[in-house]
Amino acid sequence: MPSGPLITRLDRYMFRQLAVALIAVTGGLAVLIWLVQSLRFVELVVNRGLSFGVFLQLTGLLLPSFVAVILPITSFVVVQFVYQRLAGDRELTVMRAAGLSPFSLARPALFLAVLVMIAGYLLNLWLVPASLSAFREFQWQIRNRVAAFLLQEGVFTSISDDLTVYVRSRDRDGTLRGILVDDARQPGAHATILAERGRLVEGPNGPRVLLINGNRQELDRTTGRLNILTFRENAIDLAQASRSEAVRPLDMTEVGLDELLDPHPSNAQDVPKWYAEAHKRLASPLTGVSFSLVALLSVLTGAFRRHGGILRPMIAIAGIVVLLASGLAIGNLAARDNHLIPLVWVHAVLPGIVCFWLLIGPQLKSSRVGLLPGVDRVNAR
Repeated sequence: MPSGPLITRLDRYMFRQLAVALIAVTGGLAVLIWLVQSLRFVELVVNRGLSFGVFLQLTGLLLPSFVAVILPITSFVVVQFVYQRLAGDRELTVMRAAGLSPFSLARPALFLAVLVMIAGYLLNLWLVPASLSAFREFQWQIRNRVAAFLLQEGVFTSISDDLTVYVRSRDRDGTLRGILVDDARQPGAHATILAERGRLVEGPNGPRVLLINGNRQELDRTTGRLNILTFRENAIDLAQASRSEAVRPLDMTEVGLDELLDPHPSNAQDVPKWYAEAHKRLASPLTGVSFSLVALLSVLTGAFRRHGGILRPMIAIAGIVVLLASGLAIGNLAARDNHLIPLVWVHAVLPGIVCFWLLIGPQLKSSRVGLLPGVDRVNAR
């Protein structure tokens, strides 16, 4: 039949436009979000002397998490735009006149939606946790270990928000001279430490500076007296973590699915959040299919208008906005009360089921009506 190759050729033609547009839109939007988010880490380059290559390596680890979030949204945008353009160019009208059903027209977009769903599972279950784990480990290493070795002569270096170090000069052998340390890490014990010289050494919690011939000045908040302690040697940790925190605590966004389903967080109160995060990772890729079906329903149904229409696309966009807002609310509620976790799955699956039925329901109904006269004739005989 001639219609076979025609349908295959049209499927490839439409899928190619959808795939190219999806890659372009998702990549462009991910880079834009990356540029905005990376501004938070510019101070690591400006104030702590990190190279631009290290900056790109650090912030580049955030890209998979951005793609995982925006992929269902961009799939809706691409399907809505490409099919709306095909309708505006009368290409959909010609395809319908050739006898293609709404399901046949939607087939390339549905295939793309399945690929988006598969990519979402790869991102949520493997790539995003691995990249976020590497990002947090890299960031922790920079802030707690590497930063201490970037002390500059004659500059007040902020190791953290509550720890500042000043070094007057540094000898070729690594000896630091004219050291001032402002340490406010311990609540109620803000201390200023002065030393003639010192040297950076590695400690159990990270780098520390060994101070020689100095004094520690601390103001007693109760009596108002200034306490001065003179020392020959004193070691000060330069790590942002406390002395008892030698291992970086894991966040739920960087652990695997098996750990989320059997949670053992550092804080027992976070167990419901970890369990809800596991179901969110499993359910969220399905929203890519649902969002694509919302776009298909708005373009492939309704009466044909020569000059197009803006009402149905606007309704589709409003529906996606409502779904995104409700998804955030449901996720927060499920994290507080795990009995509401089924709502996460309902939110991900139900819009797609409803839109798919509304898309192919009239076609199934008309096919059944078309069979009835033949059945009656057989019975009459």
